[in-house]
Amino acid sequence: MNWVIGIQKAIDYIEEHLTENIDYEMVAAQSFSSAYHFQRVFSILCGFTLGEYIRNRRLSLAGTELATTDIKIVDVALKYGYESPDSFAKAFQKFHGVLPSQARNCGCNLKSFSRLVLKISLEGGNIMNYRIEEKPEMILTGYKRRFVGTPADRIVQEHDFYVSTRVSQYLLKGISRDCDTQYNVMCDFDDEGYNFYIASKLDEWQTDHVDNILGHAEEARSFEKIVVPAGLYLVCETERMKYPTVAIEELRRKAVSEWLPSSGYEIADAAEISVIHWFYKRGDEELNNSRYIELWLPITKCQ
Repeated sequence: MNWVIGIQKAIDYIEEHLTENIDYEMVAAQSFSSAYHFQRVFSILCGFTLGEYIRNRRLSLAGTELATTDIKIVDVALKYGYESPDSFAKAFQKFHGVLPSQARNCGCNLKSFSRLVLKISLEGGNIMNYRIEEKPEMILTGYKRRFVGTPADRIVQEHDFYVSTRVSQYLLKGISRDCDTQYNVMCDFDDEGYNFYIASKLDEWQTDHVDNILGHAEEARSFEKIVVPAGLYLVCETERMKYPTVAIEELRRKAVSEWLPSSGYEIADAAEISVIHWFYKRGDEELNNSRYIELWLPITKCQ
């Protein structure tokens, strides 16, 4: 309950300071957590980042003011944190689909982004198998792309990333001689997005000589060494199914909303890893019951 109250206090703080410069450290302090932990939890639970929430709320309120008052556009822009009318107009049009000047027209359609309100409901009662593991340093080889935009945008980007890099995936699997295991690494989170790696675990000599092994194939130019420092992780798994990737988001949300609040841990500022166990070599019937994903969520003891 204290965790729920803390999140609501953070949201209330944001709403009370929407026309001011909002310090994320101060927002997180309302929920008695670190800024990094709060931002990751907020993003996982809400489906959008803290920065997106603040930006959308400001633009929503700005639209209402322009449609219902005679306030000058430049004054609205300054009120909601935009340094120039041009930057405000660009953000406003992207959000509402019309220019600020058009918002004054009677009958103009504007978008409303409502304030978040946490409601207490009886949930849980589910079994989630998990373990806490201290992982040693791990060195992977892979390639990355930065995903940005809305959650819907990032889903499309991730799908396109997989589809457009099949050759790179096959090359990595061939070098590692492990077609059944793939590592996805998410890191460098900020309000705009995050880096997403598709990777494999190679032998040390393979990692250092990828170019030579592949005969200087064009795909090898995008490969890089990924050093994941030793750390503490919450490890949980999806159910066994043919396509476990469809279940990973719900598993992440479940871990954050049901396990984390009463665990005494918070999310650490480190890479999140998904270990995908594909089992390509098995028969169709086995695949339906054998594939799964391990979610490695970095954690640290609450201060």
